[in-house]
Amino acid sequence: MSAPPPLQIREANAHLAAVHRRAAELEARLDAAECTVRAQAERLARHDQQLRAALDELGRTKDREIAALQEQLLTSEATVHSLQAAVHQRDKLIGQLQPRAELLQDICRRRSPLAGLLAALAEAERLGPLPASDHGHPLAGGPSSPLANSTGEKGDRDHLKLAVFGTTV
Repeated sequence: MSAPPPLQIREANAHLAAVHRRAAELEARLDAAECTVRAQAERLARHDQQLRAALDELGRTKDREIAALQEQLLTSEATVHSLQAAVHQRDKLIGQLQPRAELLQDICRRRSPLAGLLAALAEAERLGPLPASDHGHPLAGGPSSPLANSTGEKGDRDHLKLAVFGTTV
């Protein structure tokens, strides 16, 4: 066999060198791509870890808020029950005081006539009792017998006493 011509050897060597460069270039690109993929995977893992931590914290915050709201709900329910009991007590008191209020309103409506009656009684008290006189001689123009509480029957007059005006006011 004969040796290939030098030109062919140079072309073959150039071709091998080009293939070798291309292989080295592809290996470098592969290494760079692997580094990029590893870096992206690490970034994604860190980001995933951060998201998991944030999600866990969000869950804990939610649980704390739910617990606080449940406690607030229990407190509010206790306050509502307390206020309902107070309203019930006040309604009961109003029920007890209502008849008295109506009585006081009735008294207020009758105040003027009562004031007139009290003034008349005070005037009668100011006049005092009748002067002592002979019971056998009635006053001129007056009743035939002294003022007494009687039913008008003859038998009633013996045991009755003279009436005297007076008030306890």
